[in-house]
Amino acid sequence: MRGKIYHSNSEDATIKIAQEFVQTLSNGNIVCLHGVLGAGKSVFARACIRALCGDPALIVPSPTFTLVQMYETSNFPLWHFDLYRLENPQEIYEIGWEEALSDGVLFIEWAEKLGDLRPSSVLNIQFAIENDRRTLSIS
Repeated sequence: MRGKIYHSNSEDATIKIAQEFVQTLSNGNIVCLHGVLGAGKSVFARACIRALCGDPALIVPSPTFTLVQMYETSNFPLWHFDLYRLENPQEIYEIGWEEALSDGVLFIEWAEKLGDLRPSSVLNIQFAIENDRRTLSIS
């Protein structure tokens, strides 16, 4: 699935891509989600979290205000960071960054806000919108 481009014409299609994507993940993976507001990053992250937790009805709130939400799966902890409101990269240490890096899978929206603290070994997913169609480029 890595190194591929996917097209989505709906939220359901984005969810299916996410459900397929999580099959490739293992403990220690860091997934950085890039794209403009409304491109589908949160829809994708929620679908991944629900699939990894094995609960399609799981309530997955946006961590926009808390900056991070943590979930337990049967295999590893799962961290969902939304750094849109992060003002200084150093603030990440106040919300469990080091603990998250030590064990689990991380989904990071707005990873560019980390600056030099962004890990070097990550999976990047770029979300783009063109005429109501989303393009997801996974690398």
